Amino acid sequence: MSKSEQADAVSFIERFAQSEQFETLFREGMALVEETADYLDGRGRSEARNLKPPLSVIYATESMRLTTRLLEVASWLVVQRALRDGEISEAEADEKRARVKLRSMTRPSHIRQFQDLPDGLRILIERSFVVTDRLSKIDKMMQSDATDATPLNPVADQMQRLASAFGMGSRATH
Repeated sequence: MSKSEQADAVSFIERFAQSEQFETLFREGMALVEETADYLDGRGRSEARNLKPPLSVIYATESMRLTTRLLEVASWLVVQRALRDGEISEAEADEKRARVKLRSMTRPSHIRQFQDLPDGLRILIERSFVVTDRLSKIDKMMQSDATDATPLNPVADQMQRLASAFGMGSRATH
């Protein structure tokens, strides 16, 4: 890819941050954060009072993990929006993203008695993993996008492989 083509290429995250998909993901993620806060402060608090040990300990542990996971989701989304809107620089965004851990926490469904937790909490936990998984995939694409000298071009990559396979050298890509 020539230098002018590289300059004209737009990274995945730049396109994604400007897209309606990002806006939808942002709204969904932030709505889940609000919905979880409402649940944990209201109905969830009432439900937790009625649980007996060890289920009450499992509830407390999983609600804290849920809260932590959603704080990371909210942080990641806010950083991306701030970068897109020009409120922070790319360097600041990279620094903030490095602090956000969209780690793939183990699913609590393997925990004995998880199914005995209130439905509200279990559903919020499952939904939080769906959002976290989506953001984690996007974040990985961003990281690879940032480390690649040239944007991903699957067609050129396939053409290069075909040229190599048929012994045509670099002629097939020009």
